[in-house]
Amino acid sequence: MTTLALHANLPLQRSGSRSVLARIPNVFRRAPNLPVPISPPPTSPPHSAHTPSAVVRAAKAPSFLRGTLAVLAKDLRIELATREIVTTAGFFAVLVAIMASIAFLAGPETTTRVAPGALWLAIAFSSVLALGRTWQREREENALAGLLVSPVPRASIWCGKAIGVLAFVLAVEAILVPLVALLFHVDLPDVFWPLAAVMLLGTIGVAGTGTLFGAMTVRTSARELLLASVLFPLLAPSLLSSVAATREIFYAAASGQPVEMTEVRDWLVLLGVFDAVAIVGGATMFGALVEE
Repeated sequence: MTTLALHANLPLQRSGSRSVLARIPNVFRRAPNLPVPISPPPTSPPHSAHTPSAVVRAAKAPSFLRGTLAVLAKDLRIELATREIVTTAGFFAVLVAIMASIAFLAGPETTTRVAPGALWLAIAFSSVLALGRTWQREREENALAGLLVSPVPRASIWCGKAIGVLAFVLAVEAILVPLVALLFHVDLPDVFWPLAAVMLLGTIGVAGTGTLFGAMTVRTSARELLLASVLFPLLAPSLLSSVAATREIFYAAASGQPVEMTEVRDWLVLLGVFDAVAIVGGATMFGALVEE
């Protein structure tokens, strides 16, 4: 402002071709040897919740539990809308139980000899139907690729699918077990808790192992045939232990003895070990199977 005022008050008198203003030295011009002041670098504003870096840090991958619940909720919503897995597998299991009760009608001994095999045979085949259909949904419209590119952990995908299959098979068993008890003259209230423990542990092994190998066969053309060929040999320890434990329970009920957990404790321990191996193996191997 001082420079502008000084120049504004100077008279514009000319001498020759040069003005008086041009002959006045510019005292306000900086000398060449003076150091140029360095302005401090601009300070970056503090990162707030709306800055891009904060948004990137906030957009973390879902946790294991959140991913599992998301996959499980998706499968349950689809099943509640269509009801195709429980309906199809339920009708098949009921048909197997009715055919077994008619074909092997041989008096009171049928309860202990035929009923356990008929029960678990129906559960095994209905589980294969449920597994095949739940993975066929992921193949339709390339839904499995959408799951794999999502930030959900691979183990969460397996766990959510396995819990969904477990829920479907348990729903089928809720229809099948009372029917088997009716057809084979089993007093269900007397054997409810031991039988429920055996059914739960046996179904967990079937669902965990089946979900793992169902993912392996989802991209093949003969999925059902390959799934049954691979799955049934692997399920042999679980199915045989379940049949043996159910036989002990039905035998105690048919003979009028009180059914205790101690009678099937060894079988329950074997089923628990198989379930632990199935859960650990499924959670660790699922990512490698779906990536290939």
